[in-house]
Amino acid sequence: MSPDPEPSPPRLSVVVPVYNERATLREIVAAVRAVPIAKEIILVDDGSSDGSREIVAELAALPDVRVFVHPQNLGKGAALRTGFEHARGELVIVQDADLEYDPADYTRLMDPILRGDADVVYGSRYLVDELDPWRPRDAFVHYLGNRFLTYVSNLFTGLNLTDMETCYKCFRRSVLTNLVIESRRFTVEPEFTAKIAKLPVRIFETPIRYRGRKFSEGKKIGWRDAVAALWAIVRYRFAK
Repeated sequence: MSPDPEPSPPRLSVVVPVYNERATLREIVAAVRAVPIAKEIILVDDGSSDGSREIVAELAALPDVRVFVHPQNLGKGAALRTGFEHARGELVIVQDADLEYDPADYTRLMDPILRGDADVVYGSRYLVDELDPWRPRDAFVHYLGNRFLTYVSNLFTGLNLTDMETCYKCFRRSVLTNLVIESRRFTVEPEFTAKIAKLPVRIFETPIRYRGRKFSEGKKIGWRDAVAALWAIVRYRFAK
């Protein structure tokens, strides 16, 4: 009797860095699982201390969920590295563990790649009006900071993005063979963009839905991260 054939790899790998997201973790995993696409969900717990790790262990029993754990907090960049190393899908999407981004937008992110028009797709929060015109608006300071960082990033990379800082990025898994993420914290976004800009890849943007959290709701990015992002834009533009 011949052995059972190896299961074919999923079309999509969804990499979810998790750090102290107990309040939203079950809900975001349920939302990702509800998207009707063949996929695997890779949860990387990055040293959570609020009970998220126990929830991650519980979710590991689901058939489409794979779990990896960092014994201590190493940062979002390290969590993404772990997720990317274990991804098996043809395409990879980054998904934050909060509820700011809507997994119903996955098809919008994947379509330009599946059509053969792109290798990397950014989901832009600032091309969003035609898709979600009634969404609550971000605080002006947050909006201005994101637009300023994107503008500076474009100056250094030569790209013409509207939202460099977006979580939602979809890319062919083959792109990852030429990409090594070094950042520990939220400088992962400008680093990723600077390194992608140096590769022979086609980059596309598409509008996405977005419901930004307030700092009182657990938002983790502050002005120090913006300063670090500026330094990362310059550093990774000229890094080998």
